[in-house]
Amino acid sequence: MGVPVNSGSAAGHESLESMSLEPLMTRDYERDPAIVYERLRQAHGPVAPVDLLGVPVWLVLGYEEAYEVLRDDHAWPKGLENWRARREGRLPEDWPLAPSLDVNHVLIQGGEGYRELKVAWDTALRPFQDPRHPVAKRLKAQITRDADELISLFTQGGSTGWADLSAQFSRPLPLMVASHLLGFPGSQHDDALMDMWRVLDAGPDAGPALERLLATLSELGAWKMKEPGDDFPSYLLASHPGLSVEELSRELMMLLGMTSDHVGILISNTVVEVITGNLPASASLSAGLIRETMNRVVMQKPPLINFVPRFPSKDMKLGNHTIAAGDPVWVSVGAAHADPTFAGKVCPESTISTRAHLSWGAGPRQCPARELAGGAAAIGVSRLFERLSGLELSLPVDQLPWRSSPFMRGLRSLPVRYTVSGTPALPVPPVPPLPAAAGSAPADEAAGRPRSSLWRYLAGLVRGR
Repeated sequence: MGVPVNSGSAAGHESLESMSLEPLMTRDYERDPAIVYERLRQAHGPVAPVDLLGVPVWLVLGYEEAYEVLRDDHAWPKGLENWRARREGRLPEDWPLAPSLDVNHVLIQGGEGYRELKVAWDTALRPFQDPRHPVAKRLKAQITRDADELISLFTQGGSTGWADLSAQFSRPLPLMVASHLLGFPGSQHDDALMDMWRVLDAGPDAGPALERLLATLSELGAWKMKEPGDDFPSYLLASHPGLSVEELSRELMMLLGMTSDHVGILISNTVVEVITGNLPASASLSAGLIRETMNRVVMQKPPLINFVPRFPSKDMKLGNHTIAAGDPVWVSVGAAHADPTFAGKVCPESTISTRAHLSWGAGPRQCPARELAGGAAAIGVSRLFERLSGLELSLPVDQLPWRSSPFMRGLRSLPVRYTVSGTPALPVPPVPPLPAAAGSAPADEAAGRPRSSLWRYLAGLVRGR
């Protein structure tokens, strides 16, 4: 538990910067983070000092300690202005995580301004997360249609075949969902989806892609200020009219990035657990309890494996260490779920999963889009298993390639062999229309939507097989 200690007492303990630090992002971590977490737990207990790409940080490994930090936003606030080393100019100028953390959106922001922004987010997301709302019903129909179109695309070669479910389904589907949420007019700015993919992959073209993406989202934000519609940016502006175009673009990028990557990894991980014979997960899915299946999966393989940093407002005792005020504290969800004091209490045989996982956070800073993200993933998983039978991995499960970052962990690819079942694509009726904003481009559903760069890329994967 986090316990305040007398002011200045941290000076009587070894400082974080002076400790012997084990690098976190190693080949062991890339292959299996659990190995690294357990080694750190054995050496340091529930909180460990580590080197995160050249910067010393505290990594919270224990479930109780993680929950304590997450639930107490006053004692363990977010906000980079609280980072002592950053204020003192001691962070490397070329630190790889600086660009992503410097984008001061709702996920990272601290201080009084955060509360107003969080209320605006909750209000803007409410129509999409209320199943009775017309906007939520429309979005559900759009997600179902998109999922069926993606499945039809990669299975068009016949009733059996091979596909990379990550590249051809799990990753593109949430990007398409996010596009609906953002309310792009017509087919305008479709290239933003591909740029978001490039940013998430953090490849050599990520920098230019990020610049293009922010420019595109700024254009979209400026458009929504003039012509609001039934979409997330318009609802956010209505709830928080003081947002500038630049501030709005940062919030939209957070929604696009977090929703797409988190949902995509959740879909892939759920598929792997079911088709590799995880009996409780399979039983939950067979019983129609898709959300229970996903709750099980995030216990074992949470997509967001480490949260963004927090900084104690006072010197605090946590685990076996005293954390000095302003030290960066990274909560590791993956390690907390594997903590023997917590994992030993979870019943593995039950079809009903525990709700005690921390994958969406805890306390006042829980992910505001958790219901939306979970619902989108559930639709994707259900359509896959309803339309495809005999799914098998094309590689042994221990040879599946993973991509790990300081925040996310997901599969680079998910190669499978499939058989199309007798269940056809749903005869999805036309998506219920919503009043269009004045001057917005018509969707032209009946004539067929213009295909984006993302769709052309996916079609190219099928042709190139």
